[in-house]
Amino acid sequence: MNKTQNILIKPYSEKRDAELLFNIMRQENDWQDYCVGKEAIKNYSIALKNCATYVLYNNDICCGFIRAKDDFGFGVYIQDLLVCKYNRGNSYGKMLIEQVCKDFTSTVYVLSDVDKYYKKQGYNKIEGRVIVVRE
Repeated sequence: MNKTQNILIKPYSEKRDAELLFNIMRQENDWQDYCVGKEAIKNYSIALKNCATYVLYNNDICCGFIRAKDDFGFGVYIQDLLVCKYNRGNSYGKMLIEQVCKDFTSTVYVLSDVDKYYKKQGYNKIEGRVIVVRE
């Protein structure tokens, strides 16, 4: 039985989203540098606020987020994309990428160490180690 999806992608709000995002990150071994210890949390909180950060909710449950840096018309760089491991396989990551593409007109790049994921989504053009999502 499939639950009805009520997907909303919202701009990041520290008050509403911070603890939810840190809880998702704590579930991932590769994200511990961002979410363990007061200094790491403080620094990553600043990064979340100073980037275009979007949070995806399904039926009011936080499922993931994307953080992108606008280089003032020279490109938008997706720095981080994380979907809660319990919500993977629902195209939430692709929805978050599409939100960034919708909100910015310049070229969107991904700074990634998981190239297979982006290739699976259909983003195949690679410039050096940067994957081009949209030109």
